[in-house]
Amino acid sequence: MTLSRDRIGGVLLLLFCGIYALKIGDIRLLPFQANQAFTPRTIPEVLAVLGVGLSLLVVIFPSDNENLSLRGLNWPLGLAFLVLMSAYGFTVRPLGFLLATSLFLMIGFAMLGERSPAKLLLVAVPLVVAFWVLMNYGLSVFIEPLPAFLRG
Repeated sequence: MTLSRDRIGGVLLLLFCGIYALKIGDIRLLPFQANQAFTPRTIPEVLAVLGVGLSLLVVIFPSDNENLSLRGLNWPLGLAFLVLMSAYGFTVRPLGFLLATSLFLMIGFAMLGERSPAKLLLVAVPLVVAFWVLMNYGLSVFIEPLPAFLRG
């Protein structure tokens, strides 16, 4: 068995799905949900089983015989994205979800090569606002939208 990109990706996905499956037990059930067919754990359990199954298929039957090569990868860009994601994690609370996430997406798009400020704004801001509206009003998951200094 050769070590290819597909197999490495499959192993990483298998590891993630395994950890995900172990954490499903932490989802609390209300007393009346214990004997129901569909609970808050149902979809995560299905996703975990599908993820484990598909990742095992990728590990056992990879699509190509390409050997692993770390040459030709854009390591500086990958590291820059890790720094950007870390900065986003530190700024999302003080700046609020709308501003921090919009900046994160615009900077990320710019790092990938988009140079038009109009496109950056017209893609990132409506996407972030739509996601915030969906989470707050559609799913009733409150996300603090504004920076701390504007919350009064």
